[in-house]
Amino acid sequence: MKIADNCFLSRSLKLRVFRNGKLIENFERHNLIVQKAKETMAHLIGGDGTQKAITKVAFGTNGAEPDPANTAITDPYVRNIDSVYYSQSGQVTFHFSLGSEEANGKKILEFGLLCDNGDLFARRIRTEVLNKASDITVTGEWTISF
Repeated sequence: MKIADNCFLSRSLKLRVFRNGKLIENFERHNLIVQKAKETMAHLIGGDGTQKAITKVAFGTNGAEPDPANTAITDPYVRNIDSVYYSQSGQVTFHFSLGSEEANGKKILEFGLLCDNGDLFARRIRTEVLNKASDITVTGEWTISF
């Protein structure tokens, strides 16, 4: 194994789906860090971090398997990350939520971490559609460890 192949040691997406405040799904899976993330990381460590920070999460409708060449989320509902947490050295967790008044009617199949400039950093899909309605809320944690 090349060191470059193991740059991201761990990446996971945890989701909790609630209906009327009651937990109905607890989901945790690894996600794909897309190729564009390499360019983003190079700019960040090179001192050109303008609009390269991850600040948004997107909820989309494309159920196709993630591919390193992915550059966008399909028909996205985009919202700001709620908070960022550094739980240990070399690890960052992005906390996010989707409220009862957001994205109603959307058939959610994919999730994406987006940089401030809109570039896709990471992507994950669901195997079953989450039909977003006003009785559904979502909380999540997206963790990347180096």
